[in-house]
Amino acid sequence: MTRKRPSSYEGIALVAPVTVPYERLSERGAQWFFGKALAAMLTAAGLKKSDIDGLGVSSFTLAPDSIITLCEYFKISPRWIEQIPLGGASGVIAARRAARAVQMGDAEIIACIGADTSKADGFRELVENFSSFSAKAAYPYGAAGPNGAFSLITQHYMDKYGTTREDFGGICLSQRRNAQAYDHALIKKPLDREGYLAARPIAGPVHLFDCVMPCAGAEGFLVMSVEKAKELNLPYVTIEGADELHNAYFDDPVQYRAGWAEFAPALYEQARCQPSDMDLLYTYDDYPVICMMQMEDLGFCAKGEAAKFVRDNDLDFDSPGLVHNSSGGQLSGGQAGSAAGYMGMVEAIRQLTGQALGNQVKDPTLALVSGYGMVNYDRGLCSTAAILKKGGL
Repeated sequence: MTRKRPSSYEGIALVAPVTVPYERLSERGAQWFFGKALAAMLTAAGLKKSDIDGLGVSSFTLAPDSIITLCEYFKISPRWIEQIPLGGASGVIAARRAARAVQMGDAEIIACIGADTSKADGFRELVENFSSFSAKAAYPYGAAGPNGAFSLITQHYMDKYGTTREDFGGICLSQRRNAQAYDHALIKKPLDREGYLAARPIAGPVHLFDCVMPCAGAEGFLVMSVEKAKELNLPYVTIEGADELHNAYFDDPVQYRAGWAEFAPALYEQARCQPSDMDLLYTYDDYPVICMMQMEDLGFCAKGEAAKFVRDNDLDFDSPGLVHNSSGGQLSGGQAGSAAGYMGMVEAIRQLTGQALGNQVKDPTLALVSGYGMVNYDRGLCSTAAILKKGGL
């Protein structure tokens, strides 16, 4: 497939990155976390609710409510709404669709929010009812939810490329160090290589520290024109390039690549840069093997060479080179459902605008954020990526 370069996102600004602090368990509904995120964005931008004329949301636990009932709860009357049920791919997609709406004049200021709650036994219920595929074709036969699916993907990748558990540990250890400097990370207990390798097995080659911890929380940002951001005197970032592809390589027996490999050349052409130009990289990190796939498919290293890439690069937030998942990502920050799909976008905006929460990277200019979502048995179906640039440059 030949990928056509998407049209420009010129004139669009992303501002007001917010995180509603994560909680391991919460009896509050997802609605509460959405409301807290919206309130925080309004405060950060100096806006009123009536200024918001667009809303894009993602959630696994909002039902039976929807985006339109959120509008009723919040007493807002937007001209543009979009509900994006695509998990870890949702943040980039929300930014893309909101950007196009602003460019076309369908809305002026759009709030993009991912939020979920985490109640006792809620994750089991989510996994059991994730899709008709999982409910009818996998779960009843003892499939171990995401851990089982990713153990299959991880083992296949290890067999194909000779990658070891110690190689995956390089990602997990770096992200734990980053989390220790980030205000909102849930998991800050020190972790060394010996502790990582000694962790109890969960499913096949997947061990404890290769898995994310489900939690409750929210992430969000505002999309508006650059002119509006300047008028409001808000630090902003621009979208230099963005793309998405779904259900790529569906004939592969087990996933070892995804849609990024198809659209990466056009993405870099659109953004007029290369992987070597990036200061920050935010891969969706539900499991370390997926980080490695993104590093390869997005051109940071050749296919099968991500283990060497991780060994050869100091990816910590205070390193002089490329920084990876500066907040600790999901592996040490927690996975707040669909909010995890917005985490990389929010952290990238923070870092590029100098608003980091304890873990500021030195003078970053460019960030690549990639998303991955909606896993059915042996593959994730959604692949997204965006290149963001510090505004005013």
